[in-house]
Amino acid sequence: MSTKLPVVNAKTLIKILEEKGFNFSRESGSHAIYANQDGIKVTVPVHGKKDIGKGLLKQIMRDAGLTIEDFQ
Repeated sequence: MSTKLPVVNAKTLIKILEEKGFNFSRESGSHAIYANQDGIKVTVPVHGKKDIGKGLLKQIMRDAGLTIEDFQ
């Protein structure tokens, strides 16, 4: 089992968030805001096919309660 952070783009991250119960809330510029029923909000930068940076991905994972296993 690897503990390395995955390399993902916004489309992949959004798909995983939706599988975990997050729904599109609104959009602000090139950032999509997703929220779940508990009121947790996560902002995902949507910049085409560009990968999300490791630090930002780690923060989004922490905020949304995602684990590395969710990406497999």
